[in-house]
Amino acid sequence: MTAAEAPVLEARQVTMRFGGLKALADFDLAMRPRELVGLIGPNGAGKTTAFNAITGVYAPTSGEVRVAGERVNGLRPHQICARGVCRTFQNVRLFRDLTAFDNVRIACHAGASSGFAGAWLLTRHHAAEEARIARRAEEFLAVMGLSHRRRELARNLPYGEQRRLEIARALATQPKVLCLDEPAAGTNASEKAALMELIRKIRNDFGLAILVIEHDMRLVMGVSERLLVLDHGVTIAAGPPAEVRRNPRVIEAYLGDAYLEERHIAVPGAGGAP
Repeated sequence: MTAAEAPVLEARQVTMRFGGLKALADFDLAMRPRELVGLIGPNGAGKTTAFNAITGVYAPTSGEVRVAGERVNGLRPHQICARGVCRTFQNVRLFRDLTAFDNVRIACHAGASSGFAGAWLLTRHHAAEEARIARRAEEFLAVMGLSHRRRELARNLPYGEQRRLEIARALATQPKVLCLDEPAAGTNASEKAALMELIRKIRNDFGLAILVIEHDMRLVMGVSERLLVLDHGVTIAAGPPAEVRRNPRVIEAYLGDAYLEERHIAVPGAGGAP
């Protein structure tokens, strides 16, 4: 298997228990570079729990998580981020009283080599690295169409732009895998369409694997190459979107017949449907 074919992120039989509640059961995922995978399911299905187990917010009760072949169970979120897995959140978590530029510049320091001593002594190496970080922060703002907001406080940005700033900050950590937790939440139809194109562009330009949790079916099915569906912590379906959306278990647990009827897709089991 070549490096390009080897999984950059793996979850193997990951289970999360909280007392008597099994929030995630034997969750399996393998993502290769440049893959775009959607994780869907009803509220409380275990999607964010899976994200939290992958990114170190929770230590899995059992199973293992590997990043580029390295087991990362028990590592803190910042340590897993340093190994190449970064995320956004359902609720925007920016440094609200810092500018858009400083939000991204802070994230760029994840790969910095100059430490406290260099900053204290104002060494030539530290100055050069700070200049490089500032340039990179500007580049990520430009990628997300936020250059004109660079001096504005994050809390003053429109909600859709706050979402994009959070993605810019995540990209600044130079991840191998970008995990987006409901990136379209709270955005309007035009913002969602632009976001779909932006996700594809990020994947293509940066060569990342991207894992997306999203409730907007038009967006997630339009952008994902592969879907995993969770229900009560259990994976009930996996495969290409066209296959998953016709899966009777997915229709019953999540999509509903109305979703298919709206899109003129035959309902399985009704009148000779496929």
